[in-house]
Amino acid sequence: MNAPHIAGALTRRHFLKVGAAATGGLLLELSLPGAQAFAALDSGQPLAPNAFIRIARDGTVTLVMHKVEMGQGTYTSLPQLLAEELEVSLDSVRLEHAPPDNARYADPMLGAQITGGSTSIRSSWTPLREAGATARELLIRAAAKTWDADPAQLRARNGEVFHPTQRKSLRYGELVDIAATLPVPEKVALKDAKDFRLVGKPVKRLDGPGKVNGTAAFGLDTLRPGMKIASVAASPVFGGTLAGIDEAAALKVPGVRQVVKLENAVAVVADHTWAAKQGLAACAPRWHEGAHAGLDLAQVTSQLEQASLQPGAVAHRAGDAGAVLAGASRRVDAVYHSPFLAHATMEPVNCTVEVKNGEVDIWVGTQVPVIAQGVAAGVAGVATEKVRIHNHLLGGGFGRRLEVDFIAQAVAIAKQVRAPVKVVWSREEDVQHDMYRPYYVDRLSAALDDKGMPVAWTHRIAGSSIMARFFPPAFKDGVDPDAVDGAVELPYALPAMQVEFLRVEPPGIPTAFWRGVGPTRNGFVVEGFIDELAAAAGQDPVAYRRALIKDARARAVLDLAAQKASWDTPRPPRKGVRGGRGVALMHVFGSYIAQVAEVEVNDDGEVRVVRMTCAIDCGFAVNPDTVAAQMEGGIVFGLSAALWGEVKIANGRVQQSNFHDYRVMRMNDMPRIDVHVVPSAEAPGGAGEPGTSLAIPALANAVFAATGTRIRALPIGEQLQKA
Repeated sequence: MNAPHIAGALTRRHFLKVGAAATGGLLLELSLPGAQAFAALDSGQPLAPNAFIRIARDGTVTLVMHKVEMGQGTYTSLPQLLAEELEVSLDSVRLEHAPPDNARYADPMLGAQITGGSTSIRSSWTPLREAGATARELLIRAAAKTWDADPAQLRARNGEVFHPTQRKSLRYGELVDIAATLPVPEKVALKDAKDFRLVGKPVKRLDGPGKVNGTAAFGLDTLRPGMKIASVAASPVFGGTLAGIDEAAALKVPGVRQVVKLENAVAVVADHTWAAKQGLAACAPRWHEGAHAGLDLAQVTSQLEQASLQPGAVAHRAGDAGAVLAGASRRVDAVYHSPFLAHATMEPVNCTVEVKNGEVDIWVGTQVPVIAQGVAAGVAGVATEKVRIHNHLLGGGFGRRLEVDFIAQAVAIAKQVRAPVKVVWSREEDVQHDMYRPYYVDRLSAALDDKGMPVAWTHRIAGSSIMARFFPPAFKDGVDPDAVDGAVELPYALPAMQVEFLRVEPPGIPTAFWRGVGPTRNGFVVEGFIDELAAAAGQDPVAYRRALIKDARARAVLDLAAQKASWDTPRPPRKGVRGGRGVALMHVFGSYIAQVAEVEVNDDGEVRVVRMTCAIDCGFAVNPDTVAAQMEGGIVFGLSAALWGEVKIANGRVQQSNFHDYRVMRMNDMPRIDVHVVPSAEAPGGAGEPGTSLAIPALANAVFAATGTRIRALPIGEQLQKA
């Protein structure tokens, strides 16, 4: 997901409360300033985002996690922040999934309890450190009270408070009851970065062992007493409805217990998965295809192309780019196409629900627990507080689990089943009933001076507005802030620039966030067009960008990536293949990132990615190892999309169905990936989505360098076949 900064900036001071935990011990409540952005999604309570830290009498520290873990490493890096200031070992911190509660657990950058937008570290950098420092200070004061000593003489380390001169100590667990009675310090001193023992160090993932030995609990792992399994088939046509089924045939399958009909789907409930799948096949559902039965991709692209010829809402204007272009003696024009993309998470869509005695329990992996709770309550017809969300680790999110369509469906099914029921979508159902990254058409023009440098730049974007659906207040004056993210604040100095947006919704096709929608698409478009300008000027792509850069941090990552990729060293020729390198640069999610792709293309147009070199300045890297892993995973995700990712539509149906025709990078496709994390003392930026954003344009530009074919549409493999 790529979410805008909805709430106000974080301040250093936050409202803190301290009390005794119900089970005995210290309970620290940290309140953060947060906007009322998503109040309408909650029960009307004012937003006052919180994180809760408990220290038990045995010294165990519990951090109630307001973020979910979907592979990005926050279940290690966020405890690092707390443990650093609290002066405890990382392995002494226990984690709990936070219940749905915007009033306590909203992310102040997003205004709601959401995991997305590469905000987890950015929004927690100061608050969790202050929480740890506050708890540490309270424990020191509790020890001082116990010993009748001066708190300034005492020190905390490894879960104990020491009296250096009297050579005595008390464990935190022995101090928590007294600490819970003390007033909250007005000010706490945060550690200087030079004194960090955990933060900034490559720490092993806390969730790693469980994922290796199989004890980690994902939504798909849910087991409940008496639980049934439901397989689902929804209308294959966008907007279609259920016309009929052969219920008797389904019920004849051994193990099938029930058939549940919904308006646009049918579910077969059985004792186990095989019976549910066999029963669904026997069910042979028939469909009313509806108004979109004739829809195909060509209609969507034609609609977008025609719309992009018209002026749009202005998202950014500097100077009079139109006037400069009108009088230009030299200009470059281009039209780019970005396809629909599916999420295709490794863990397919699933949700377990039990509706009983007017209450609803839901076991699921979701990025939006509060929204999920509200939607489930509406479907079940119960009060919000009667819905309990039991959140799990996510086997991939990428924005798919920001949506709650599958949760609403599972609750609707469970209402008709007198047992807990796990609803699992097949991979085919998952791919063909996803909520897709939108298709966009971009028109760009630039006027060049006599040295080939841009003096005017216009960029018009036509496509769906996700924010208008997901968070309507963010869609202002006809501009979707996500759709233009990565197109407005460029790392380049352009004398005259105008960016426009036209909202064009594809008929019947649901669209959603996809691992940073705006930057992943605008990176491809903007960096592809910059590359075109460099080619038109007859200049080296790295040198051309360097001449345009207005920010020292952007220049540093570009130079580092180019150096580490041996940009100035010619590639040795290889018989039967054409090789090339491509570069891309962005400032997104608060981070600066540059990538160089090195490719080989054979005579059949097949692309092999040889090497990816990435340099990132994400500010202070809490866990450099996790940042590198995020870059590696993001690059693979981006390369998969660039090479093969495309959702095609014919007769109102998605044509792809599984990984054989919606391909992702396999082990034998993997390039060498080198990641270089720039040491920085700046506040942290995001790392979850930038890697994906840059992999696509770097690869497209490398293919141009190798073949001379300019990539203005994706996927690359298909474009090379056309060329």
